[in-house]
Amino acid sequence: MSNKKIGILTSGGDCGGLNAAIRSIFYRAKNKYKMDVYGIRDGTAGLIKRPVDVMQLTHKTFGGYLLRQGGTFLGSTNKGNPFKFPTKDGKHVDKSKEIIEGYHSMKLDGLVIIGGDGSMQILKKLAKDGGMKIVAIPKTIDNDVGATESSIGFHTAVDVATQALDNLQSTAASHRRSMILEVMGRDAGHIALNAGIAGGADIILIPEIRYSINGIIKKLNSMKKNDIQHSLIIVAEAVKKEDGSRVLHKYIDGEQRLGGIGDHIAKELMKKTDVECRVTTLGHVQRGAPPTATDRILASAFGVYAVDLLNQKKFDRMVAWNNRRVVDVPIDEGIKTYKNVERKDSLVETALSLDIYLGDNV
Repeated sequence: MSNKKIGILTSGGDCGGLNAAIRSIFYRAKNKYKMDVYGIRDGTAGLIKRPVDVMQLTHKTFGGYLLRQGGTFLGSTNKGNPFKFPTKDGKHVDKSKEIIEGYHSMKLDGLVIIGGDGSMQILKKLAKDGGMKIVAIPKTIDNDVGATESSIGFHTAVDVATQALDNLQSTAASHRRSMILEVMGRDAGHIALNAGIAGGADIILIPEIRYSINGIIKKLNSMKKNDIQHSLIIVAEAVKKEDGSRVLHKYIDGEQRLGGIGDHIAKELMKKTDVECRVTTLGHVQRGAPPTATDRILASAFGVYAVDLLNQKKFDRMVAWNNRRVVDVPIDEGIKTYKNVERKDSLVETALSLDIYLGDNV
């Protein structure tokens, strides 16, 4: 009797902890269940290629530094929805059938997908349409998947942002400046809120709480009364201007993404006050940094549990971390439950108690 075969793919933006998850999946599958494990390169793009772009994983694969390395050695993709895949001539085609055919050509007994809510939504539909047997592991630096208390990559992103604030503190004090740090997070302010508290920020701006430039100025003036001539400001990329419009950065290929709110706030502050501002945008260093111990442990625990679900033929499930243990929920629940920062959150109250400005009327 031949061994069972399972596949692994990573989808969406990279983050710290993905390699730890892949490693854990392999060891659980191979050592406990004698399964053959295949890594699919570049996410769903690997299933579109013919032959499918896969590699068989072995103990030697994980004999080096992969556990400590950021990103994903399998590669990933966050370019385009396979149901509306962009082509070079600007058109869109449906590649879903090719992905489904690629999956079935591998004759897999199950597939572990590691992705955020967008990736899970796409792969859930592919699984439903094509009879794919999947189990999902949540990863996102934004930590906005509501069915889990923590997702792979979040702690690493917070750690990188905290270190940046630590480094900016000395420059802020040396030159009596307001140092503005812009961080990722999409529409959720979890990275900014957590790093802001850990890194001693004076002002934290997140998408969920309205602020005003006058409110920021009032906070800076109150600090000056206490003879504090410098400040640290951390702002999430999705924070809007006071008029409600978003700040977008247009890349050379024409794509527009969130970015630039830090520069906007600096410009407004320097226009209305004598405060000297400097802006640092962290960008992708939040994704590619070596994973923290917390992310390595979480990813390892998720990987073990995901393989157990496949072995038990419990498909269409997402692993999650709740009440200090790994559990599983329907993938639909993982997709539909969005988690942003709420006013009642303990960390909001913590920030306010530390005299951090979060916004007006908080």
